[in-house]
Amino acid sequence: MNPVGSRTAVGTFVRRHFQVLATWIQVGIDAVVVLIACLIGFEVGSKMAGPGAEIPFEVYVPLWWLIVLVSLLCFHGFGMYRTVKSLLNIEEFAAITKSTGVCFLLVITLMVFLRSPGFESPPVDATSLERLRFALDFGFTPEAYSRVTIGITFTALFLFTCLSRLVSFKVIQSLYRRGLGNRNAVVIGTGETARWLTRKFLLVPTLGLRLRGFVTMGEASDEPGATIPEVGTEVDGVPVVGTVDELPRLVRELKINEAFVAVPSVEEDTMMRVVEELDSLGVTYRVVPRFYQLLSQKVRIETLDSIPLITRAVRRLSLPSAIAKRLLDLLLATIGVVILAPFFLLAAVLVKRDTPGPVFYRQVRIGKDGQPFEMLKFRTMYIHMSGDAVTPSSEHDPRITPIGRLLRRYSLDEMPQLFNVLKGEMSMVGPRPEMPFIVDQYGPLERERLRAKPGITGLWQISYARNEAIHENLDYDIYYVENRSLLLDVVILFLTLFAIVKGTGAH
Repeated sequence: MNPVGSRTAVGTFVRRHFQVLATWIQVGIDAVVVLIACLIGFEVGSKMAGPGAEIPFEVYVPLWWLIVLVSLLCFHGFGMYRTVKSLLNIEEFAAITKSTGVCFLLVITLMVFLRSPGFESPPVDATSLERLRFALDFGFTPEAYSRVTIGITFTALFLFTCLSRLVSFKVIQSLYRRGLGNRNAVVIGTGETARWLTRKFLLVPTLGLRLRGFVTMGEASDEPGATIPEVGTEVDGVPVVGTVDELPRLVRELKINEAFVAVPSVEEDTMMRVVEELDSLGVTYRVVPRFYQLLSQKVRIETLDSIPLITRAVRRLSLPSAIAKRLLDLLLATIGVVILAPFFLLAAVLVKRDTPGPVFYRQVRIGKDGQPFEMLKFRTMYIHMSGDAVTPSSEHDPRITPIGRLLRRYSLDEMPQLFNVLKGEMSMVGPRPEMPFIVDQYGPLERERLRAKPGITGLWQISYARNEAIHENLDYDIYYVENRSLLLDVVILFLTLFAIVKGTGAH
């Protein structure tokens, strides 16, 4: 057998089935992680029980297999094995929290239902439920298990699953960067929508897509009056590889797996012809719809007889959620001010000694519902360069002071905003507040971000686009506004802390 040919065949198989293989590997890793959590729960619980109170190892074995089975089912039920991830994979961390809680409740319930019936064979007058319990006798004796051990097991399960998924996400990202598992993709259309879409692909290279180029619509331009680029030229550095009439050849030669149809203004008949062609070629397609600005927000589909109607979903936080968010803000801001007091003093001294000017930088920003407020920061720029202008996007910006570079790198310049949180002008998590001259240029879509109280941190700060302008990357803020919850806030705060430790804060 030719070893080179064998390696080539294996490589081809892996490339074609990368997503399926990655999913099954993830299932195996999750099962191992759950078992490790069970073992740690047993070890720690046994030590806490004290001498003479230990429960034998073999008593827990049936319970562990039950926990593994239920955990994997819960992970699947909450979408943790979907190949398409949410923005920054945020929803996966929320799903871990939900699935762990549901798994705990299900295991406790099943332990009671599947407990040993206490008889070797069902009596003659046994009920149907008793006969079912006898048939499903796994020997569970809930009284034999330590509640402390079970509690420690599920706590470890949550923490280790979060850590495992974070590592898995980074590994998958690394493989995508090296080209393994990437799907060849084209963008159909060359207008503003198509260019906006490609900018997102290039900004986030870990989506698993290898962009091969644009495909023009020919005469059916998505921008009436726009100049249609010629095949062989480039648009924003991306080649134009052909027209829709050449799709069979392009799919064959470029080995296209996916196509993104980004011509929202094209005629319906033309659109249907393109997607039918892609379908016949076996290419997975996704279409940017008309009114995509509306559909980028949460909507509800209603019907009037057979006519579908689109309307906005519920847009406001419920009263309990709003109260819980405010209490979390007050708790974290108070703890932050107390713990960070020495750092406040040190930063103030360093800023004052570094360059002439005040310690704090006060600037008017626009908050919730368009209300202006005065935001506090440690001054990181020279006083004569600190006017209303675009935020620095590089640590080499000449406006930034030497100490300012250090403060910005670890996001320490944002610490005084804890006082804005205590005053109720800001939240710990939310869209970053913009300057008035930028908000004045907002359109209807941009103003959506003003529906939430601005935050010290948010999705944008932990994204790949954190070095880009806020107003050019509204996806993160719109996603947060439409999906905000206490759980989402906790996830973002955790990832922000992780980013600060890594030193990937703003410049």
